Amino acid sequence: MSENNKLITLIDGSVYAESVCDHAAWIAQRRHCAIELLHVIGRRQAARHDVSGTIALGARSSMLEELTRLEGDMARVAQQHGRALLDGGADRIAQRGLERPETRLRIGDLVDETNEALREAAMLVIGKRGEAADFARLHLGSNLERMVRSSERPILVASRTFRPIQRILIAYDGRSSARKAVEAVGTDPMFSGLDVTLLMAGDNTKDVEAVLAEPKGLLEHAGLNVSAEVVSGPPVEAISARAQGDAFDMLVMGAFGGGRLRSMLIGSTTTEMLISCRVPVLLFR
Repeated sequence: MSENNKLITLIDGSVYAESVCDHAAWIAQRRHCAIELLHVIGRRQAARHDVSGTIALGARSSMLEELTRLEGDMARVAQQHGRALLDGGADRIAQRGLERPETRLRIGDLVDETNEALREAAMLVIGKRGEAADFARLHLGSNLERMVRSSERPILVASRTFRPIQRILIAYDGRSSARKAVEAVGTDPMFSGLDVTLLMAGDNTKDVEAVLAEPKGLLEHAGLNVSAEVVSGPPVEAISARAQGDAFDMLVMGAFGGGRLRSMLIGSTTTEMLISCRVPVLLFR
């Protein structure tokens, strides 16, 4: 097993944590690769702050001592909480019959620490929203957006619950990131034996059919069961509508599509698609 085949699995205290572990276990079983669980404590959770200027002179000494003790306690609690999350995730993955994964606890910026870990890995598995996200407003999570913008590795954005993955939908627009996604599906054992549908938005013309012919042939040559569809309407809305329901178990797409299918997570329409999609989404740069 090569080192760069490892999965970095980012977990926190959100409701997505169990699903993230389940999706990582599914990938690891099919790829025969290792998993590393990562939890990052933000600097604000761990740092001590100088609040002495806000305390009246008479109470400064005793108050500072108490604040120092409390801040130390909070930092220790954050680390204990992080280790508990990592242990729980490792237990869940081991219960699926896999080798107990390595765990990594870091303090710092979540995106920086994750990208550092990804230098020795092939893919990131992450939840759609972190524990601080606002579900009432369907907030996607700024860390996920930053991760997608900065990561050179594919990112699997886990859905809230895991279900067996048998049928995948590839949103295809003919550009480099979409071609990269097709090549990955055709060569990665993670997709072996799955049913694949190529979907392109636009008018069903001979030109569109010609664009789909090449990726369809590549996937068929890889031994996959492939169908191709063309849907009319605005690309993001049409793809999002097709991905909903029980027809597909995963959406695969280029994170930066260009053209009418604008770069993922840039613009409200594309963000809405990832927010509303109830299946995991695998993004390629």
